[in-house]
Amino acid sequence: MNGTAEPGGIVLLTGDWATLRGAAEPVRREVFVVEQRFDEALEWDEHDALSLHAVACAGSVPIATGRLLPDARIGRMAVLRAHRRDGIGGRVLQALIAIARARGDVEVTLSAQAYVRAFYARHGFEAYGPLYDDAGVPHQAMRLRLARDGHAATTNATGQATGANGST
Repeated sequence: MNGTAEPGGIVLLTGDWATLRGAAEPVRREVFVVEQRFDEALEWDEHDALSLHAVACAGSVPIATGRLLPDARIGRMAVLRAHRRDGIGGRVLQALIAIARARGDVEVTLSAQAYVRAFYARHGFEAYGPLYDDAGVPHQAMRLRLARDGHAATTNATGQATGANGST
């Protein structure tokens, strides 16, 4: 498990499921099972054990989480209601993106609930494909191309990925 102190007394932890389950599980249960009423049996899956997890804590209290799967998908992003719009979700997301970049991933993808597409867009993600239903909730596929120089890649007029300076 790795941990970094963030502004505002937030501690950001990263590690495997065995290490962070006790911190990540209550956040996901509160957001997805209690608040959004998803079936708890569907919340926990085989991907947890294979993923790298990030958990933001206010002191010792977990308040946000997300995971990065081996295939560079980000998922299970959850922030407790009282801490939304404080930038905590963005910190978790940026930590997962940094880990993906460091391990050599060239792109990260995610399945965003439609109502939070703007959040991901602010972090450089682009929507692609049509909206689709996942567990009764509209979702949007989104992706962020990663450049080798530490910045998000963009796409030129021909659809070719370019770095922040326009190079391919």
